[in-house]
Amino acid sequence: MTRERAVLKYIYLGVALLLFFAAWRFYDDVFAANVSLKKGQTDYIYVYTGESYDMFINRIEGSQLVQNADGFRRLSRLLNLDDRLKVGRYKIEGGMSNFDMIKLLKSGRQSTVNVTLKYANNLGEIAKTFSKYFESDSAHFMEVFMDTATQVKYELNHQTFISLFVPNTYNFYWNTKPEKVLEKLKAESLKFWDKDRSTLAITKGLTPLEVCILASIVQKESNKVDEMHTIASVYLNRIKMGMPLQADPTVIFAWNDYSIKRVTGFHTAINSPYNTYISKGLPPGPICMASATAIDAVLRAANTKYLYFCAKEDFSGYHAFAETLNQHNNNAARYQRALNKLGVK
Repeated sequence: MTRERAVLKYIYLGVALLLFFAAWRFYDDVFAANVSLKKGQTDYIYVYTGESYDMFINRIEGSQLVQNADGFRRLSRLLNLDDRLKVGRYKIEGGMSNFDMIKLLKSGRQSTVNVTLKYANNLGEIAKTFSKYFESDSAHFMEVFMDTATQVKYELNHQTFISLFVPNTYNFYWNTKPEKVLEKLKAESLKFWDKDRSTLAITKGLTPLEVCILASIVQKESNKVDEMHTIASVYLNRIKMGMPLQADPTVIFAWNDYSIKRVTGFHTAINSPYNTYISKGLPPGPICMASATAIDAVLRAANTKYLYFCAKEDFSGYHAFAETLNQHNNNAARYQRALNKLGVK
């Protein structure tokens, strides 16, 4: 009996050890924290469009975000993640278990991204900005921007399409397609051009598009918010009098050379509808994405008689305004002497 009891004792011990190991393995695979993040830290798991389950698992293992990769793979299969994996961007937090992550991935409850549109010179820069926030790359966005059907849909063309975008912060899902992004931005643009702004545009004798074009010039002329409304008044006065705008930023845009520091007679001789030294009225499209501040500066332009302005010779970024050509020439001469002194060409 003593020997039999000893054998049974070892059998029970072995079974207990196996059960303990199985319980530990189960707990480790299912409920134990399994991300390489400290408490309070966050990261994101991305599931790409068209990505197979095996490709996803291999990528996650390679990222080292998941510490127990074998356990993650085992539980993923057990819980049928391979059949329920949803495209998206998922927020992972320190302390999450395999079960927490798999449940999140199966639910499709992805985190949104805040897309901030700031200053941009052209559609290419906007597409590049979008590629930082969305699954689609910049080439895909540009393809949609330049698509004829897209432009017809929004009643714009390749020269005016940038007017669709109003700088702000917008909330999207990471995998939102470019076409859907544009639909939302169009809706936001309509909200921006509310009754008050639309009425102000009418009182200026301008369409919203024309306001955006003029605002883009104002945007390029100065980053001083407190003088934008005065600069806008100069251009509005010139438009009323039938004078060419003679805006240096439009000439730089025509040359597509943002390294130009000093616009000369050589530059203003370029044959382009954006050369406002030769072509009267507004250019055919915005020369950048105008800010809401610049747009409102045009809509609420100061009531002045100014027809001219040039940069101040102190290089403060502010401008000297003039009602007559003689006054302007004196202001310009001071600025030119300051440039010459610095050797700016």
